[in-house]
Amino acid sequence: MTIEALKEKITALFPAVTFEEGGQWPTVLVEPTDWHRMAGILRQNDALYFDYLFCLTCIDWKTHLTMVYHLDSTKYRHNLVVKVNLLKMNPAVETVSDIWQTANFHEREVYEMFGVNFLHHPDLRLLILPDGWEGKHPLLKDFEDPINMIKL
Repeated sequence: MTIEALKEKITALFPAVTFEEGGQWPTVLVEPTDWHRMAGILRQNDALYFDYLFCLTCIDWKTHLTMVYHLDSTKYRHNLVVKVNLLKMNPAVETVSDIWQTANFHEREVYEMFGVNFLHHPDLRLLILPDGWEGKHPLLKDFEDPINMIKL
């Protein structure tokens, strides 16, 4: 399926989404409240069949956070990037670990490093950092580390 055909199919299913231009893969922007429903359809729709979430990360833009999901269809060999903008204060989005199991650990990492709350996640707790780092979120741009004197 061509990129244009993929965009048309996604727009037909989700008329409210917009696309970001200029990337290697089609990039769709979706509202946090629509993301979980959209993710389920992207995974289950026979024409799209995005069965593999191979990357999930977060970007701190100082004014807001952006969740970035990279999806692949192992059946059709097409890719899609999904971006979800979140509020900087109390960022939250529905978990997709019930749709793609690989999201489980990725979401835990983003939770501890950026402070994103993944609603209904089955085991949202620290993954990498030791006990005592709860609530510190060292990858946020406003993180200050007084021991190592790191300030961005």
